[in-house]
Amino acid sequence: MKIRRINTAHEDLDAFLQATQADLEQIAEQVAAIGREVAARGNQAIFEYNRKFDGAEITEENFKVSPAELNRAYTLVDEDFLKAIRAAIAKIRAFHARQRRNSWFEPDEQGNILGQIIRPVARVGIYVPGGTAAYPSSVLMNAIPAQVAGVRELVMATPPNAKGEVNPYTLVAAAELGIEEIYKMGGAQAVFALARGTETIQKVDLITGPGNIYVTVAKKMVYGEVNIDMLAGPSEILIIADGKADPAYLAADLMSQAEHDIMARCILVTDEEALFDRVEAELQKQIKDLSRREIIEQALVRNGAFILTADLEEACRVANRIAPEHLELMVEDPFALLSKVKNAGAIFMGKYTPEPVGDYYAGPNHILPTGGTARFKSPVTVDTFLKTSSLLFYSCAGIRQAADDIIKLATVEGLTAHANSVRIRKEKANGDEANRPN
Repeated sequence: MKIRRINTAHEDLDAFLQATQADLEQIAEQVAAIGREVAARGNQAIFEYNRKFDGAEITEENFKVSPAELNRAYTLVDEDFLKAIRAAIAKIRAFHARQRRNSWFEPDEQGNILGQIIRPVARVGIYVPGGTAAYPSSVLMNAIPAQVAGVRELVMATPPNAKGEVNPYTLVAAAELGIEEIYKMGGAQAVFALARGTETIQKVDLITGPGNIYVTVAKKMVYGEVNIDMLAGPSEILIIADGKADPAYLAADLMSQAEHDIMARCILVTDEEALFDRVEAELQKQIKDLSRREIIEQALVRNGAFILTADLEEACRVANRIAPEHLELMVEDPFALLSKVKNAGAIFMGKYTPEPVGDYYAGPNHILPTGGTARFKSPVTVDTFLKTSSLLFYSCAGIRQAADDIIKLATVEGLTAHANSVRIRKEKANGDEANRPN
């Protein structure tokens, strides 16, 4: 397996970065057609897509996961999983609890009151990938911050397998969080059903959760009708390593993201060229025992890169330009580099903090910005599930004091009705003041 090598001293990154960007527009019409079908035929369209894409026979009777299915799921998972999922829930909940914000109100000397009312959205649709794989961790990362925010209605969509069943590990994760409204549907059709509703599903206010490119394009199309968390692309990892980094760790961590998808982008950046051969040897050694070997190899060959820089400071500049979903600082003193990192979804510090620690257990959310959007986008947090309303209360004295400034600004903009709205209050307030008994 030969990984692309780039030397920043005489090669530009542009060609590599452009070649590994997913083109969402290529499948836009396919996705739009799915949206039209769901709008026209509701549940029946969903059932046909379940049959077409998942090989599952879903009907009105088994569309929604039943309490019996949730109970049965517990008999299909082991105690070690229950122990692990409950520990992860506690850590993720504790981390997100620190993100809570409260409404606030602030009076001034005129008796005016300004403030902000912070409320959760009422109903959230969470998308959990499924079908041939299980992603119970995605249930936790979607639902826990929503619950911490105070969201009262959570509805989950996840694709069934060919037998019309949802993976038991996914169901147990949902049951542990008290999620009871779960529908067997995936792909773009699930996004349209959540956003617009069907005869069974009540529409939501917000859709969160990662999925394939069809899910991402559908989320883009429904944005504005509902809110979304982000437009997630293929998974990414960028590792900055020094000459002392263990090549076994580096190879293992690159493959941990490569196994997600052949489109995953896995990049090693270092100022130590000799590291490349050692990491490549480790890749060949470790990949033999991995279950998703073919996917890993394709991802690394198609979208992987070893990038050589002059020093670690330049390595940080490369990382900031790429703005990866996951950034590992596999250097002797990661905290010395931290101030130089400006753009990353999540930052993993030191040799004992591989990316899967964040995927499953530590507490921070694993739904992260991809495709360079970490330049301006944040991970899913409690704030994702909140909306704010500004609050304004002006007293008689307050409007009288501010009136001339407001009238002037409105007049400059040519909005004389705006100015008039304030002027008549100023005149009334002045009259009230003149008529006030001494």
